[in-house]
Amino acid sequence: MAVSGRIRTNQPVRAGLALTGVLLIGINLRVAFVSVGPLLADIGRELDFTSAQAGFLTGLPLVAFALFSPVAPAFAARVGLDRALWLSLAILASGTIFRSTPLPAALWIGTLLVGIAIAFLNVLLPSLIKRDFPDRVSQLTGIYIAAHSAVAALGAAVVVPISLAQGTGWRLALGIWAGLALIAMAALLPTLKGSRAPATGAARAPKIRYRSPWTTLLGWQVTLFMGLQSLTFYILTAWLPSIEHQQGISQTTAGLHVAVFLLVGMASSLLTGGVLHRFRDQRPVAVAGSLLALSGFLGLLLAPGVALLWVVFAAAGAGSQIVTALSLFSLRTTNHVQAASLSGMAQSVGYGIAAAGPVVFGFLYDLSGSWSLPLAATVAAMALCCVMALPAGRNRVIPEEPGKPAA
Repeated sequence: MAVSGRIRTNQPVRAGLALTGVLLIGINLRVAFVSVGPLLADIGRELDFTSAQAGFLTGLPLVAFALFSPVAPAFAARVGLDRALWLSLAILASGTIFRSTPLPAALWIGTLLVGIAIAFLNVLLPSLIKRDFPDRVSQLTGIYIAAHSAVAALGAAVVVPISLAQGTGWRLALGIWAGLALIAMAALLPTLKGSRAPATGAARAPKIRYRSPWTTLLGWQVTLFMGLQSLTFYILTAWLPSIEHQQGISQTTAGLHVAVFLLVGMASSLLTGGVLHRFRDQRPVAVAGSLLALSGFLGLLLAPGVALLWVVFAAAGAGSQIVTALSLFSLRTTNHVQAASLSGMAQSVGYGIAAAGPVVFGFLYDLSGSWSLPLAATVAAMALCCVMALPAGRNRVIPEEPGKPAA
């Protein structure tokens, strides 16, 4: 991390340090909240949650993403990109530990802190890649997404056995993931000595001018694609165990299916990251991933007896969609500051859309008493995602100069 300017291929040590920073941050981006899904039934029984309340618990980090993503670029501008990332990891570790304590409202407050921290990390990591690896955006995006998918898959697979081991319980099973954030903080702490806080007063560097994505149609197209594609991941990690449990599948097996979902998504992310840069236009990849996700939900609706097959379809789509969406933050902008701005916008509004997903999904189940209605609604959302993939994936950039049309 803490590397100024562009990383060149003749600087292997510095490039290796920067890549290590990307990966250590990346592995912390999902496991802290995907591990909740397999334990949702246990948490709900102990705390007497309704389905809507359980859905809100899984959706609370997304609410934090929506509210705090726009703050991340200003936070990084004030303290420096590298310091902002390290402090975000500290908040993540604190929230993960606090939510596992039996204090009143600790679960909700800790979950909110986890969401705030990941909101900052989600927004700022693409900016770090744009700054340090401007010619390898899709490859690095695919690699760090695959890394956090692998760790999240491990978490989903082992969190139930951990909670059952000698009466450990769900609190410790959720709290142990703070260790990953602490490891990342310890490993990245020495790199902060080589980074500089932003200059102040007369020594302040000239401000980079760019057109705000909030004022552009392209910015909104990328944002809507970001929000709609997020529904695949967050709905399935929250509700897949409950959907399968109603079909007679055990809690442990359903947790393993979530792990399959994450592992297949990891492979899809790596594949997409490896091929996306080969396309001058990202529409084919964006549409293909969205169609796979649509097929997964449609299959769960019409043929739930082969749920694992549809989980694989949805996972392949989700893994491809997220790499495409995050890569667009850099591919549709002209510098890393503008990339952070688009990332903040897209993840704020986009995760606002995604935050409603698990809550509405649970509400529709409570309303109808069946998974058919919420699955049908998600199929419709994926159809709209296929439509939004076309303008978002077209090869254009938001210009640096305010007032100019997208190039």
